[in-house]
This record gives sequence, structure tokens and C-alpha cells, in this order.
Amino acid sequence: MKITDVLVHSFYLGELERPYRNAILTTTAKEVTFVEVRTDEAVTGMSFAHPRERETIEGPLRDRIVGTSPLHAARLWHQMFTGWRKPVVKGDAISAIGAVDNALWDLRGKIYDQPVSVLLGGFRERVPCYAAGGYYETDKGTTGLAEEMARFVASGYRAVKMKVGGAPLAEDVARVCAAREAIGPGVSLMVDANNAWGAVEAIAFGRAVEPYDIAWFEEPCWPDDLRGAAEVCRSLDMAVASGEIEYTRWGVRDLLSEKAADIVQADPHTAGGLTEWVRIAALCSAHHVPVAPHGNHYVGAHAVAAVDNGMIVESYAGLHAWQDEFFAPMTITDGELVVPTRPGLGIEVDFAALERAAKSTR
Repeated sequence: MKITDVLVHSFYLGELERPYRNAILTTTAKEVTFVEVRTDEAVTGMSFAHPRERETIEGPLRDRIVGTSPLHAARLWHQMFTGWRKPVVKGDAISAIGAVDNALWDLRGKIYDQPVSVLLGGFRERVPCYAAGGYYETDKGTTGLAEEMARFVASGYRAVKMKVGGAPLAEDVARVCAAREAIGPGVSLMVDANNAWGAVEAIAFGRAVEPYDIAWFEEPCWPDDLRGAAEVCRSLDMAVASGEIEYTRWGVRDLLSEKAADIVQADPHTAGGLTEWVRIAALCSAHHVPVAPHGNHYVGAHAVAAVDNGMIVESYAGLHAWQDEFFAPMTITDGELVVPTRPGLGIEVDFAALERAAKSTR
């Protein structure tokens, strides 16, 4: 079997009626993008991509792997990583490699008739998950936030995450208080600042919300301020989670060396794909650090299920109606995602519905 083509497919679904934001970015539209790896035996692999990765994926990365066997994961990753650019180990090039690498794992799963989680290690069949939400929206307020958090718990989640860093400190503390009151004492609550603060502000906020039993404080500092993040780790009793926008094992190595995170959130797409992610997980295991990957649960569930230090997976299951219309849902039982047993990543997409809904495709 040989790889014959690598393609990107994007479906632009239009503007959001209610844009939402975190501390630094506002989301105004919805779009779904896939990368597809084709072979000469009519078996294909698919995973998620970003529209900005198209040029790299359909250019140098395709050129590096077309005509080769899809089975040799480490070799293919090395071919995509080397030989066409200067050895920079951060940025969109690595993310593009990650998208193709994940599609290749989906392909291997179909070839071997096994879920990717088993091929990568097969440590467990169910993984703890949390509902990622709590964004800022116009007219949402603390009441709307509290209602949202309560809905997550009512739908079966035992852990929830909300955004902070996009409002004055006192307002954000009040939002955290409202969220805790809404979900009760038996549910884990995470807060995510999306790199909004310096160390001094982050420590002040962390101390203010410590009474609300915070499971982790995510990305408190600028991503290149590892010393600041390390100071936050030393100063607070709660765990600090970070690394979702780190790239490759070398970026995570520096995060660990500086002791800038208690929990590593390397994204199986952004960080270089599942091939690289399991290397990162092993590196974290050597430092006795758990991994809780950022990103969609369709890929993240396989990552967490594969390794012995997989902690919990970020989940948007059941949270976005526009997404659920096109994707087969995953099962949540007692606060855990049941990892798909279908070959590959097990992502089921209604492409006909996507094409009907799309304002444009490419």
C-alpha cells in the first residue's frame, strides 16, 4: 500500500449569532476543516486540520510522503519534519505535520482494524473528561455562566472548565464563585486564563479563587514566560496546567525543565501529531507529570486512553449544536468518555449535511 494524495477540505458554516471570547480571542464564525490521506488501495485516513495549514499540507508535506507506505509512523514523521524548512520547532508547520500525522494514524487503525488508542498503547477503554465552556458572551453575565455550568453537570460531566482573564479581577472572582455554587462541591472546576497575565496578576487571582477548590489554573502567564509560570506554580497550592500551544517534545522539555507546569496539556494536533504526543507523554511520565491534552475529544480521547499518565480529556461533546449536527456523538458515562472501538479514530461525519449547510467549501 502506498500514499497517493493528501488533501484538505474546509466547510465554512457562516457567522455565529452569539460570538464568544476568551481572555485574548473572539470567535465570530464556524468552520470545520479536515485533512484526508488517500492510498492506492481505496483506504483513507482523516483527521482535523486548520484552514491556514492547507498550503503546507498540500505542498511540502504531501511531497514528502506521497509514494511511501503509511505504516511507518516514525519514519513518516521524520520525513515531514525534516528536509524542506529550517529546523524551527514551533509554529504552523508543526501543527500541519500534526494534522497529517493524525490522519495517518486513522489510516493505520483502519488497516489494522484497531482503534488508534490500542495501537498507541491501549492503557484503558474509558477516560475522564471535562466540559470546556464558560466563555465570555454579550449579556451572559454570572447568571448565564452559572446556568451553563449547571447544564454541563446535568448532562453527565463531573468536571467543568471556565474562562478567566478577560474581565477585571474582582469580576472574574465573582464568576468563579458563581460557577462553584452552581455545580456544587463534588464537581471539579478548572479556570483558564489563556495566557492573559503576568506572574504577579496570576498569583493575585489564584489566591483570590483558592477558596473555591480549583482543580487547576490553566495558562496563567504569557506562553514564553516560563519563569513567571514557574513562580505561579511555587506560589499557589492549586495545580497549574499549561502547554497547549507548545510544539514538539523539545518545547515540553523546556516547560518541564523550568517546572512551569504541574499538568502538561500538549495538543495532539498542535504539538506535532499523535506520534509526537506519545513521546511527550513519555517525557512527562519520566518527570511524574500527568498529561491532559488540549483540543477536541475525538483525538484527545485516544491520546489519554493510550498512556498510563493520561489524566483527563477536554470535551466539547454535546456542547455545540452546530457541531453535533454533523458528528456522531461520543458516549459519556459517569463523567467518562467511552473511547470509540471503531477502527482508526472513529470520527463519524455526515458530509452530506456539512455540504448542505456550508456557505462555501474548498
